[in-house]
Amino acid sequence: MSNFKISEIKGVIAAMITLFDENENVDVKRTEALVDFLIDKGIDGFYLTGSTGEGFLMTGEERKLVVETVINRVAGRKPVIVHVGDIGTKKSIDLAHHAYEAGADAVSSVPPFYWKFNAEDIYNYYKDISEATPLPMIIYNVPLAGLMGTDLLLKLSELENIKGLKFTGKDHDQMSHLKEVLGKDFMIYSGCDEMAFSGLSVGTDGIIGSFYNVMPELFKSIYSCVENGNLKEGVRLQKIATEIILEAVKYDYLALMRNMIAWQGVDAGYSRRPFRNYKDAELDDFKEKMRAIRSRYNVIDEVDFMKYL
Repeated sequence: MSNFKISEIKGVIAAMITLFDENENVDVKRTEALVDFLIDKGIDGFYLTGSTGEGFLMTGEERKLVVETVINRVAGRKPVIVHVGDIGTKKSIDLAHHAYEAGADAVSSVPPFYWKFNAEDIYNYYKDISEATPLPMIIYNVPLAGLMGTDLLLKLSELENIKGLKFTGKDHDQMSHLKEVLGKDFMIYSGCDEMAFSGLSVGTDGIIGSFYNVMPELFKSIYSCVENGNLKEGVRLQKIATEIILEAVKYDYLALMRNMIAWQGVDAGYSRRPFRNYKDAELDDFKEKMRAIRSRYNVIDEVDFMKYL
């Protein structure tokens, strides 16, 4: 049974990484520890088994284990969105059924990919999944799977159970237009971490992103700045976030984030191949770049992981 209405799923939502042990198996204990860490940091919700969660590297049973572990640990304190996208509608429906039974608050999915599906195929994919459970569905516009155009997004929004959009494109004029047209009851989440301030500024209901795993307090501050009209400070904080991200994506950033979390005292486990694992000694240059950012912006309290460098 879900605990939150779609209208209550707002704020800074972590696209949570999946934690594996040294044998690349889902690690329940480490997962629970990361959930606690993020809740303690004030995160507003969780988005599971998507791109950041390495969902496409896992079996269906592994994805279900992650969902059950997080939902049980969250215990109704924060909303949980489960990404159920997969190559094949039948597989996605099975994951959606499980998310509903496990107590998720919403499901989400990238459009079908790999083969070049046409607009009708994509529409039917979302229609079939959204009708499979009573949960609200959040469609997901992301370059990795192929961006959908405005006409298709508007058509999809007419389906009864489709209640939101995660928009990871950088065309924020399009995102702003969609929010204006679809209104306050259709939730739109900005998904581009380095443009979180921009996304919030054009009226989105929240932000969903990868780097909220490692510096949630920074994005919570950005969110607060927009809410309170402190735009100058919001711009400054976004510049800090963007510089960190631009340095991080020079690496296997999903692997790097495990180190960044570990610097804060939480064991973030191991990556699943083909992503690599970094020894701290391999990250000396990255640490130096972070110290330079810390000095340049006089960052003291805004980014917790920097305190440990």
